[in-house]
Amino acid sequence: VQMVESGGGLAQSGGSLRLSCAASGFRFRDYPMAWFRQAPGKEREFVAKVNWYGGLTNYAASVKGRFTISRDNANNTLYLQMNKLKPEDTALYSCAKGKTANFNTVEYDYSGRGIQVTVSS
Repeated sequence: VQMVESGGGLAQSGGSLRLSCAASGFRFRDYPMAWFRQAPGKEREFVAKVNWYGGLTNYAASVKGRFTISRDNANNTLYLQMNKLKPEDTALYSCAKGKTANFNTVEYDYSGRGIQVTVSS
């Protein structure tokens, strides 16, 4: 299993970034996927998740209405569109694979190494 994030970098407050996660080594379309983030000195936190076909999503309250999670099963890629970015969104963002096909699961068994997002004020 391998997941590689891309698209991070530096953005200004109010700006946008789009993260991608290229997945391989498993049947991507069979599993829910999620994004997590970890800021320096803080616990890893859930950002968003999507079910196997992209029809169901769930977001952390802190990003709801600003971030959109989506997936392209034909190309084994997960996305996170981040709009109206705030300095508090600064963190290392990583994608994660659901452990089972159940969308409601809170367990994830593989994660990418992550990519840095920095939002300046």
